[in-house]
Amino acid sequence: MKSIVSALIVTAIVAAGIFLGAERAPAAASAVPYVWQNCTHVHTEYRHGVGKVGAHDRTTGTPVTTFYRSTRLYNVAKSYNLARGYDLDRDHDGIACEKR
Repeated sequence: MKSIVSALIVTAIVAAGIFLGAERAPAAASAVPYVWQNCTHVHTEYRHGVGKVGAHDRTTGTPVTTFYRSTRLYNVAKSYNLARGYDLDRDHDGIACEKR
């Protein structure tokens, strides 16, 4: 009799653990990969930044032309950071983290 009661208690505890553990933490879903956390990290992979194909640097000096051209990567960078209120393309010229 004690073993049946013990088994029922263990089953109830396991079921409660599964039920309560089924909900995922929202922080895990919004985690930003290392490369896209800030411009310093972007520069470790893409030395002069990442821009859309056909983008032109807006500057009064010498424009940056050596950035990595990939519209897909630019959009990935923007999507991770706009959700948290941080913009890797502050001048909105289509180049994230441009650097000479």
